[in-house]
Amino acid sequence: MPLVEERTLENPRIGVGSGSPLFGGCAPHNPFRARLGPAPALGPAPAGPPRPAHYPRPGWEPRGPPQPPERPPCALPPPPRCSSCCSCWGRGSRLRASQNRRCPPWSLPSWPAMPSTLCPTTWARWSGWTTPGPGWPSGVPQTTTWTTPQRCCRSGWLLWATTMPLWSGGLRGSPGGDLRGTFWGRWTTAAAQRRSYPDEEGPKHWTKERHQFLMELKQEALTFARDWGADYILFADTDNILTNNQTLRFLIEQGLPVVAPMLDSQTYYSNFWCGITPQGYYRRTADYFPTKNRQRRGCFRVPMVHSTFLVSLRAEGTERLGFYPPHPNYTWPFDDIIIFAYACQAAGVSAHVCNEHRYGYMNVPVKSHQGLEDERVNFIHLILEALVDGPPMWASAHVSRPPKRPSKMGFDEVFVISLARRPDRRERMLSSLWEMEISGRLVDAVDGRMLNSSVMRNLGVDLLPGYQDPYSGRTLTKGEVGCFLSHYSIWEEVVARGLAQVVVFEDDVRFESNFKMRLEQLMKEVEAEKLPWDLIYLGRKQVNPEEEAAVEGLPHLVVASYSYWTLAYVLSLAGARKLLASQPLRRMLPVDEFLPIMFDQHPNEQYKAHFWPRDLRAFSVRPLLAAPTHYAGDAEWFSDTETSSPWDDDSGRLISWSGSYKTLRDPRLDLAGSSGHSLHPHPQDEL
Repeated sequence: MPLVEERTLENPRIGVGSGSPLFGGCAPHNPFRARLGPAPALGPAPAGPPRPAHYPRPGWEPRGPPQPPERPPCALPPPPRCSSCCSCWGRGSRLRASQNRRCPPWSLPSWPAMPSTLCPTTWARWSGWTTPGPGWPSGVPQTTTWTTPQRCCRSGWLLWATTMPLWSGGLRGSPGGDLRGTFWGRWTTAAAQRRSYPDEEGPKHWTKERHQFLMELKQEALTFARDWGADYILFADTDNILTNNQTLRFLIEQGLPVVAPMLDSQTYYSNFWCGITPQGYYRRTADYFPTKNRQRRGCFRVPMVHSTFLVSLRAEGTERLGFYPPHPNYTWPFDDIIIFAYACQAAGVSAHVCNEHRYGYMNVPVKSHQGLEDERVNFIHLILEALVDGPPMWASAHVSRPPKRPSKMGFDEVFVISLARRPDRRERMLSSLWEMEISGRLVDAVDGRMLNSSVMRNLGVDLLPGYQDPYSGRTLTKGEVGCFLSHYSIWEEVVARGLAQVVVFEDDVRFESNFKMRLEQLMKEVEAEKLPWDLIYLGRKQVNPEEEAAVEGLPHLVVASYSYWTLAYVLSLAGARKLLASQPLRRMLPVDEFLPIMFDQHPNEQYKAHFWPRDLRAFSVRPLLAAPTHYAGDAEWFSDTETSSPWDDDSGRLISWSGSYKTLRDPRLDLAGSSGHSLHPHPQDEL
């Protein structure tokens, strides 16, 4: 009689429109599903006066900004066809075209008012504009439409098709009346042979010419906003995803000249610095990590914000801000974020970062020698982190993306144990597997709440004599019985079907970066070395501080010692047979205590005496590939095993328990190179 219900899911990501994973947005109801309408038709490119070949005409916009003069040929050859965008906001009649161009005070107005801000490294074309609030001219489109952008040799995707309507909608009903705004983008067509910058090491290498081109674009955007009479301008890089539709409202309400919403990433990296040296380099301070980790909350003055920030163009001193050319007294590194920080300092304008809420995400920059595939892998991991910490990012329906091709990674089956009454965990887990292109089989876990003494007697379940939790002294819980039975049923199926090797996941697992490729590579190495194995931990908590023995010829594998957790492991057919042969239901204890007994590493000799033989060949990957989504002490932590009823108590009384040492975070995870929450941390991940 099967203990669990099994389901096969070919595409667990139900109801999510096709599109790039980079396109942000908040799911209005179910946090793990979004239904997006069809993409509107794309009209022809907007008409306008002819412009020089290097700089095509701007897109149409309703109030007719002043037409910039013909631009002389630029000394820097243009990059490939690219796109960049900005948004400008104002109130009522203030949103108008001004005849007074305000360039940096140290420069001449030699550059026309071409609006653009984002990294000029994406292939795209756009049509239309977006505005919130009532009373806008009839017949004007209310959405932004995109053709299909493709990854080019530079970087990035565009995020605006979904998030601009989202943000602008959040401004309706703001104090002082509706804010009206426009979204402006430009696209350029360059010689097809131009695919790189001189002297670059790769597509992610920021050379001086690339920095200069980006600063010129940002300066054009700033000039356009001033010429248009806007009150505010929002800058955002293409790999920054805003998921909070109240971000603009919140930033504007702060009344600060330059303010950034703190963005989360896979590591300690974010879009602000807390310290800067007199030479313009990063300086670590005691304030950074409490701010980044939201141990202190609010809006804090900092020497630098970058990537995504709002500038109040009516604030005192902001008329002296600029990106290019740099201030005549500038001697710091030639970098757009440092140049802007210097401009703020020289103009006496303060910059602030706000971390009171979760606003969105930014991808960790890859190194100059890395490529677009490395960036793609990082971004997939960022999507997985957003699914855990929320709010998640969803794909835009207006952009096509390559089809997913889930696989079992060379295993005979990938099992996903999940309680039916925890749909949020289930959806997150299935969405994570879908993003990683892993084909998982859903298994409804045995619910400890549904167990009673009669059911357990019929299943032959009895407590291991003398068992007590090693830290609290409590007895076995019904939640732990249900957990054991869920794993046990999988072991039975492995043997019944003769499955050579399988992967088992629980639904509270957090995946490390590039999980799929690293696991596939590990199994190839194990096969090449012909290592006899029964079980391999992918995520666990090592109990003893002693160094574990390395496996010769396999640098990422160690011989497992006494360990907690069964959230992710690989199991062989021989291993499943050994586990079943010990008949554990008749002398049950938690499954993560049972496994160390079977590979003879449990410290309690009395427990071990009930099982023989104890010859399970168990190993662990190092660094770990998985960790729990949350730990005891986290605000979001809860446990269906720790806080359950005693196994022999049918009254429904729950154990009052806030978590044991088992469920606390292991600080050695970071030292071992596995963070359990992020990419492997480095001493200066905040850079």
